[in-house]
Amino acid sequence: MNPTITAFQRSPDGGRGLARDTRIRWALEEIGQPYDVRLVSFDQMKQPAHLALHPFGQIPTYQDGDLVLFETGAIVLHLAQTRPGLLPPGTHPARVATWVFAALNTVEPPIIEREAAILMESDTAWHAQRLPMLNDRIRARLSALSARLDGRPWLEGAFSAGDLMMISVLQRLRSSGLLQEYPALAAYVARGEARPAYQRAFAAQWAINGAPE
Repeated sequence: MNPTITAFQRSPDGGRGLARDTRIRWALEEIGQPYDVRLVSFDQMKQPAHLALHPFGQIPTYQDGDLVLFETGAIVLHLAQTRPGLLPPGTHPARVATWVFAALNTVEPPIIEREAAILMESDTAWHAQRLPMLNDRIRARLSALSARLDGRPWLEGAFSAGDLMMISVLQRLRSSGLLQEYPALAAYVARGEARPAYQRAFAAQWAINGAPE
């Protein structure tokens, strides 16, 4: 049987590929693993059946026989460690894992904080002063990451799970203009999005979310 992942019945991002199931779809496409998708509504995500898979009532989840995982980093690392395609030969698994954690724990949090501020604080008196501070926090991360790439196409020589996760995080900056300040990072994201596996993953989620209701 194929592994099964869960995804939004209708993604809040309207199919832009920012929902976290796209990360898992991409990883599965990179390793050539067919998979099934179970779509869940926001109401179903809070029901006991889904909470048994994801105690925080979110998506995605990954189920392969008796193995049930949640959290995209854990799922991608599991796939990288058990099937070829996301852990390049000669690359230490811990180095790849380091970049997965860096994407989720160092780069993504200030991006999410900026998104939340724009969504929930834009009508407050302090928003105009707070947004530049949040932008500068993101720029500090982007500057360091750009310097680390230093002309290399990927973080650890060949494309890995670390790149998949980092690019997925950087995509959240697509409409902010911040990514475009760092041409090396913009090109890095473009290289990831040009991969056939990413194109297939994006098309699969777009088929669900891109069409009007």
